[in-house]
Amino acid sequence: MNISHSILGCLLGTAVGDALGLPTEGLVRRKAKRWVEGGLRHRFIMGRGMLSDDTEHTLMLAAALRRQPEDVKALQRDFGGQLRWWLAALPAGVGLSTARAIGKLWLGFPASRSGVRSAGNGAAMRSAIVGAVLADDSEKRREVALAACRVTHTDPRAEESALLVAEAAALAAKGAETRDVLDALRPLLTSDIMKEHFAVLESALMQNSCVSEYATRIACGHGVSGFAPNSVAVALYGWLRHRGDFERMLTEIIACGGDTDSVAAIAGGICGAEVGEQGIPSAWIAGICDWPRSVSFIRRMAQTHGEPPRVFWPAALLRNLFFLVIVLLHGFRRLLPPY
Repeated sequence: MNISHSILGCLLGTAVGDALGLPTEGLVRRKAKRWVEGGLRHRFIMGRGMLSDDTEHTLMLAAALRRQPEDVKALQRDFGGQLRWWLAALPAGVGLSTARAIGKLWLGFPASRSGVRSAGNGAAMRSAIVGAVLADDSEKRREVALAACRVTHTDPRAEESALLVAEAAALAAKGAETRDVLDALRPLLTSDIMKEHFAVLESALMQNSCVSEYATRIACGHGVSGFAPNSVAVALYGWLRHRGDFERMLTEIIACGGDTDSVAAIAGGICGAEVGEQGIPSAWIAGICDWPRSVSFIRRMAQTHGEPPRVFWPAALLRNLFFLVIVLLHGFRRLLPPY
């Protein structure tokens, strides 16, 4: 597959996973399963989907990769600068650790020292694009994935998770066999919990267990938490269990409940790098209705040359206020039966 197709597939896969998983974020598995009965579809606002920080951070990192393809330190500063203004536009649902790190950026800390000790999945959710862009450069891929991670997260488990996602996306872009994927990911395991999750993952693959069964076996039976090892393990299993079947993979992941938008965005980015745009249901892409980071914006970001598209800050502010209203309406809706 042409690498530009992998980049576009990764970005669109991330966006689609994010948008489809957003309405069920925070729901326990029992309730999340109701949303996928009869077929997964956009249900955030009037049958359409919108994007959250998972996609926005991925697009900001993609822009930094475009502008600073050679200098990793400059890329890190670029990404940190984008995050500062992203927070100033009052996004809804920003993670506490990410907010603390961006606060440090506003206080004058350099991007290389702004990260906080957290094992949340904020870094992992944006790392697939690193693998898709740098699929043929393993050394640079590792360096960039760690540099981008450390802008917000410095916990070794967050770094491990970011590296695993970037590596998986690179292997997906190159169409590596599942056995080769497992062999390539295994040396990246550093934490005890991820080693345990990975051992269960290999066993579950041999047994053809469904994604929800695997999630249960790693203590995520009621929903997949935002703890990076849990989110990444389920995303990796969903991708490997349903190689090439984007629709089935995403449906099973979202049915697990929990932090569904982030887990689906991670898995969507990895799988999208493998199958490209043509492997993602067209109705799911067309159903994304957002601005100024639209599907058209994503397509322009996937180009490999030239200045990347920029977001007009006042437009992002207005959009985020509208987005917040929709999020609040969803919160009220969850208080009513038969949700």
